[in-house]
Amino acid sequence: MFSFLRPLTAPVTYTRWLHLLLPGAVVSVWLFISMDTPWVPVVLAALVGLIPGMRLAEGVQAQLLLTPEERGTPEATISVAPSTSWSERWRTSLWLEVRLVCAGLAGMATVWLSATTVDLIRSAAGSEPSTEWFAAGLGTHGWPALLAPVPLVMLLAIIVGCGELITAAARWLLGPTPRQRMTALEERTEQLLERNRIARELHDSIGHALTVAVVQAGAARAAHDPDFTERALAAIEETGRVALDDLERVLRESGTPSGQRPSLSEADRLLDSARGSGAEVDADVCGPLEQVPPSVSREGYRILQEALTNVLRHSGSVAVRVRITVADGRLELQVTNPLTGSSDTAGGGSGLRGIKERAALLGGSAKAGPHQGEWLVHASLPLHHIR
Repeated sequence: MFSFLRPLTAPVTYTRWLHLLLPGAVVSVWLFISMDTPWVPVVLAALVGLIPGMRLAEGVQAQLLLTPEERGTPEATISVAPSTSWSERWRTSLWLEVRLVCAGLAGMATVWLSATTVDLIRSAAGSEPSTEWFAAGLGTHGWPALLAPVPLVMLLAIIVGCGELITAAARWLLGPTPRQRMTALEERTEQLLERNRIARELHDSIGHALTVAVVQAGAARAAHDPDFTERALAAIEETGRVALDDLERVLRESGTPSGQRPSLSEADRLLDSARGSGAEVDADVCGPLEQVPPSVSREGYRILQEALTNVLRHSGSVAVRVRITVADGRLELQVTNPLTGSSDTAGGGSGLRGIKERAALLGGSAKAGPHQGEWLVHASLPLHHIR
């Protein structure tokens, strides 16, 4: 019972009712001008639908009144855009014809059933009904008042049905075409990819800076050496300045050339930062880094940054071996350090997942985990045929 009455309390029922009645007002103006040519609005609707802007106007109106809950959402089933092809123009013309038909049904039901309710009430009050057939059938009695709600219930049922019908027609005729759906899906995918990229960049850059700052501050507190404390504060200041530069770059990177992102040519900065935090870094670079494609070099920089960050975070001041090799059309990047109590359980973090994702996006592979008594991070990235 309540599910049957629920549409009567929904605001969308009455906005759809308004949408159904609007064409009737336009047609009424024409019929007031010329009663002998009722077919003119039908022909004009078909011709007007061929105007590209008409699809935009009808889409805005339909989305606002028929599906207000979808307004402004990427999942909207009614498009708000002008016609870009003859197929969309013909569909708009057909939509206007369907709208006229539904408006005629809703308009006649509204007028006739509302008048019926008024006649029932007039008859119950002792007045003569406004129509002769009512006068002949009912006369002036009190009992017709019991029937007065019936036409209203029928009217609301018709309005709900016509509203569902016109909404289904709008989604079919004014809905996005497959090309528009594909375009929207591509835009959404690009947004998600960009969001994930920014999240990875912030995680790697800011995470590295905070790890270095924490390690340096802890070492300075334990050392009780003013000279060491001064060096640690200088390292923290430099790391924080670089992190702020990275943060500003990432936040504005939608309009920044990718070539301005850090690459493996700046790997010394990462190695010096790790050394300044107490790690004993043994670095070995083999092969021409300048021949590494920019996209591979940038992702390699971030992989190295995350690997060093994990060493400092989970193992502290330990010996670290870094091997960067460019040979046989691949970039091989390997970071190893001795296992400690926490490093052997550090394989499930988002940083290591980010390393694997970065490698996979370039068509390469990456692995991280215990290996022969050490913690190993190894990434292999192709230099050619990048996916």
